[in-house]
Amino acid sequence: MAASVERVVSDSDTSAAAGTSDVPMLATPSIILFAEQATWAALDGRLDEGTSAVEHRVEISHLAPTPVGAKIRAEAVLEAIEGRRLVFRVSVSDDRGLVAAGRFTRVLVSTEKFLERAGDD
Repeated sequence: MAASVERVVSDSDTSAAAGTSDVPMLATPSIILFAEQATWAALDGRLDEGTSAVEHRVEISHLAPTPVGAKIRAEAVLEAIEGRRLVFRVSVSDDRGLVAAGRFTRVLVSTEKFLERAGDD
């Protein structure tokens, strides 16, 4: 299973907007969100009804700055299935090359039980 998603970096995606620094470049939290969207896209239409996959672990290295207006692409490839855990290799690139890389682990859950456990009435 694999998927990729693309977008253009906006002002709201920057570290300055996230409040994590004063640098108007692509923020690490935005990279994490974007890569997580790629893992979800890889699962789209492949899960049983009533089942979801929630983020469990995020390991990411932010390797290069990316300015507002740059087109970025996040890719996710399923590397392993460990019981209920799905381990994805993720990468984010722009026109100049690799921006970030790492591994994300999602856990398969019963949506109903997960919401009950969270106290969602």
